Amino acid sequence: MQNRIAEHPILGTPQKGRLVSFSFDGKNMEGYEGEPIAAALKAGGIMIHRYTAKQHKPRGIFCAIGRCTDCVMIVDGKPNIRTCVTPLKEGMEVRTQYGCSAKKDDTL
Repeated sequence: MQNRIAEHPILGTPQKGRLVSFSFDGKNMEGYEGEPIAAALKAGGIMIHRYTAKQHKPRGIFCAIGRCTDCVMIVDGKPNIRTCVTPLKEGMEVRTQYGCSAKKDDTL
């Protein structure tokens, strides 16, 4: 997987956990347990995490250290999860978010 992030500016070099399954917008995907959700998505070719509320512009990884809101997504039904610093776990349900303060059911 050549798209995999080899070193994170805050989290350091990821310790590769076991390969786990998770879903992204209903699609089955795989990543390594413990790596940031955003890293697993990037490795799978997913670059858009949310869309802005007013102009519907796509957003993805920007700062990669949990300071901005460009990578927020709905994870296991909870909105505004910063996926660049949230570890991946087996069976997570990750969904594209609409805006930055989305309610539980706000998706595209």
